[in-house]
Amino acid sequence: MKKITPILVVEEIEPSLTLWVDRLGFQKAVEVPEGDKLAFVILTRDHLEIMYQTKRSIENEVDKEGLHPAMNGTGPSVLYVDVPNLTEIRQKVEGLEILVPYRKTFYGAEELWMREPGGHLIGFASQPEAA
Repeated sequence: MKKITPILVVEEIEPSLTLWVDRLGFQKAVEVPEGDKLAFVILTRDHLEIMYQTKRSIENEVDKEGLHPAMNGTGPSVLYVDVPNLTEIRQKVEGLEILVPYRKTFYGAEELWMREPGGHLIGFASQPEAA
């Protein structure tokens, strides 16, 4: 395997760009329009990548390209993101829907959990330093 990239399925992509592009510094590497909105986007930052696709564009692919209907992306995805500085992330996501503003896990990670504008859950975690 070379990498794993999540594809988050949403009703519309634009509200999620506020988090990833405006607040967290990702760039739009690929954009596929559908009318005056986006149907698909690839966001990148350094070696990281995340994709978003609308439910409508997936439905179109099921109809036109023979994708299996189970690929409709129903239900929220959960992302666990390691970050070097949880305080910095906390500042960048201020004002968004925070589910758990802070917790320390039994294995020593410090976490913040939120719901991104598309409805998916994201846990940002700062891992303890190795002894």
